Amino acid sequence: MAAKKNIKQFVLYLLVGAGATAAEWVVFYLLEERLHIYYMTATGIAFVLSTFVNWALGRIIMFQSNQGIWKELAKIYLTSIAGFLMNLLIMWIAIQQLESDEMIAKMAATGIVFFWNFIIRKLVIYKI
Repeated sequence: MAAKKNIKQFVLYLLVGAGATAAEWVVFYLLEERLHIYYMTATGIAFVLSTFVNWALGRIIMFQSNQGIWKELAKIYLTSIAGFLMNLLIMWIAIQQLESDEMIAKMAATGIVFFWNFIIRKLVIYKI
């Protein structure tokens, strides 16, 4: 029964993650490719926006919380800092060391950090 619950939560979080990922990739693409903003800066701006989208969709779709919205948002952003740093590190390695395309690096970083975000939200923030 617990395995079924975890699978359902993970599938729902995939939906949440898809929405946040779409927001992140569109913002990153527009900033980096169209406005020619340095990829690390574009990554930071896209992170802030996608973290908010992730929180909002997560709250609507799967995470119920009785803590205040500002307290919850603070926890989301504080715990997301580690994910953001992982994102930057992956981007730097992929682009500077492996000479990967910026958008491909962004996609890889997003995929890896997705699992971090799910685990932190499930076990630390919402304790479900």
